[in-house]
Amino acid sequence: MNLDSIDIRILSLLKENARIKASQISEIVGLSVSSVTERIKKLEKGGVITGYTAVIDQKKIGNNVTALMEVSLEHPKFYDSFAEMIEKTKCIVSCYYISGDFDFMMKILAPSEKLEEIHRAIKSFPGVSGTRTNVVLKSMKTGVSLLPDEK
Repeated sequence: MNLDSIDIRILSLLKENARIKASQISEIVGLSVSSVTERIKKLEKGGVITGYTAVIDQKKIGNNVTALMEVSLEHPKFYDSFAEMIEKTKCIVSCYYISGDFDFMMKILAPSEKLEEIHRAIKSFPGVSGTRTNVVLKSMKTGVSLLPDEK
């Protein structure tokens, strides 16, 4: 999908505030409300906009620890069962299959008492050969999506 400068501006405004009204966007980008609405629908149908979400302060809902855990598997045959376990573990909010010394990198958001339980469960999961866990002391930057022309 080819994006023009107006599409990029609309995406930028939605990235800053997903609840912004089409009328506000139309004033900023200089298009009619119906044109803005049509462009947003096109961006959604084209898969550029994949959803809208609320940003939640995790500490205020009890998830006072963020940890990054790297995991190695003994053999690729354990990949599917490990991936299934990760999908079912709600406190694991993201997981990436990576290159390097470890096979996976996961972000865990949890109450402090739950982190140890998750850590033990992953270390004892069949096929896991090693882990390295880092507790996040301070979050410096989160939730950034890069748009064309942003650097």
